[in-house]
Amino acid sequence: MVLRMSQLFLRTLREDPVDAEVASHRLLVRAGYIRRAAPGIYTWLPLGLSVLRKVEAVIREEMAAIGAQEVHFPALLPREPYEVTNRWTEYGEGLFRLQDRKGADYLLAPTHEEMFTLLVKDLYSSYKDLPLSLYQIQNKYRDEARPRAGLLRGREFIMKDSYSFDVDDAGLDASYTAHRGAYLRIFERLGLEVIPVAATAGAMGGSKSEEFLHPTEIGEDTFVRSAGGYAANVEAVTTVVPAEIDFTGAPAAEVLDTPDTPTIETLVAAANQLAPRAEADGGAWTAADTLKNVVLAVTLPTGERQIVVIGVPGDRGVDLRRVEANIGSFLPIAGEISLEAANDEDLKKQPLIVKGYLGPGLTPDEPLLGSEGSTKLLYLVDPRVVSGTAWVTGANETGKHVFGLVAGRDFGWDGVIECTEVREGDPAPDGSGPLRTARGIEMGHIFQLGRKYAQALELKVLDQNGKQVVVTMGSYGVGVTRAVAALAESNHDGKGLVWPRAVAPADVHIVAVGKGDEIFAAAEKLALELEAAGLDVIYDDRPKVSPGVKFGDAELVGVPTILAVGRGLVDGVVEIKDRRSGEAENVAVDKAVDYVVTAVRSS
Repeated sequence: MVLRMSQLFLRTLREDPVDAEVASHRLLVRAGYIRRAAPGIYTWLPLGLSVLRKVEAVIREEMAAIGAQEVHFPALLPREPYEVTNRWTEYGEGLFRLQDRKGADYLLAPTHEEMFTLLVKDLYSSYKDLPLSLYQIQNKYRDEARPRAGLLRGREFIMKDSYSFDVDDAGLDASYTAHRGAYLRIFERLGLEVIPVAATAGAMGGSKSEEFLHPTEIGEDTFVRSAGGYAANVEAVTTVVPAEIDFTGAPAAEVLDTPDTPTIETLVAAANQLAPRAEADGGAWTAADTLKNVVLAVTLPTGERQIVVIGVPGDRGVDLRRVEANIGSFLPIAGEISLEAANDEDLKKQPLIVKGYLGPGLTPDEPLLGSEGSTKLLYLVDPRVVSGTAWVTGANETGKHVFGLVAGRDFGWDGVIECTEVREGDPAPDGSGPLRTARGIEMGHIFQLGRKYAQALELKVLDQNGKQVVVTMGSYGVGVTRAVAALAESNHDGKGLVWPRAVAPADVHIVAVGKGDEIFAAAEKLALELEAAGLDVIYDDRPKVSPGVKFGDAELVGVPTILAVGRGLVDGVVEIKDRRSGEAENVAVDKAVDYVVTAVRSS
């Protein structure tokens, strides 16, 4: 197909859009691929749709290769199925809710687990019908509080979501493995580097989860990897837990006056002045010897605000994303939550909390925090707080701290939570070496959902013995619009986009430069011959546009091969330029088609 620039619905921009924060956003708008319709919502223009459809085609081919079948659900869905799974509430403010003229509640779907489950329940009832994998490529909606980075974090986006249905866990393992392999092939074909990393299941639930992250400095996800092959999202990293310590001979805890020491830094300085420690006993006090008790406010999906206290070594910061990913099992309700440091209003409602001097209590008989399932405030600790470890921490009186408070002897806790910042150089949990941190964009996420949704919606089949069993499910998502943005983000230079050939809107961009009719005639002939050879062609046939503007647009649009027909035509040659390398070569006009076709088919 030949797309003529004189007719193509395209306007390139010389200036960056004022709201663009990242390169992909700037260039996709400037090159005429997308236009902003509202915050986090974009219109796709012809060139953008061409790239999008090519990404979708790769996904469809790989889904078909593992036997998955495509369906298509509506984006507008009734409330009732989401009520059954409690996600109408659990999604909180991230859900777009609306009513029809009769007052019935609907939502714009952020994901479709319920609908897939009900569809299979409606049509299948026997183990003979399984295994089954279904998928769709569909618009999704989430009311992002701060949409940003163009297509990378929007309110409306396109995802491929697929679901596997199996009779047993062995079948789920096989389906999960098949989807994982398909994802790796998808990203390889798109030319998009990804790293599979262990992840938490979060609100989705399930026993196993992996993310496919594209490494980039602008990524919102932090992940770690070791030289020995360990890789995980920071939310899923597990701490190497120290051994418990025998506290039989440990001295009794002692409360000391420590005025004006509300911070870890001031406490350490006071400790070294008031109670200096000999080298044989560990040497000078450091922040790692202190137990910092961080007060957090958790807003539940119901809107209720709950106070949680987390005890961590004083040399470690609390990572709220890790807390959010791991705190669900300790809360009275499941679903999406929000976390923040407790504010002054929160603290006023908690008379037990002495700001700057909070501790877990002085004896296990009358704890302020943590008492084997019965607490005044929910108290969780970092995995490094193990039985027998001794700490300097708050005595719950202004200007006082307790020294030598022993975990397991003097205080208890309600649970252990992965919550602190993961540092460069921390040991990998599998012993494969020190961790290195990096940032990435989440391109895909796969889950072994298990029976959560099937149980809630009563998806059962008869097994080989005629007994009803709950189906086990897997969920597998790929961000389609996000893939376009990630490809643009990782394939550009100072002049514009540089698309991988697999997704480029055309194979070759022909530029007619000059005023003579013979130049335009030759360019037209080449365009038609390349089209006849099976290539997609953009032809800049605009008669009164300067060569500088035409070349600028060609480099901005980013088609892999640029063919210029100009002054060299008198010598029987045209210039063919590789957009990525910048290398250009003069080729005889009668050899140009074969040259381009060979370049396209060999790449």
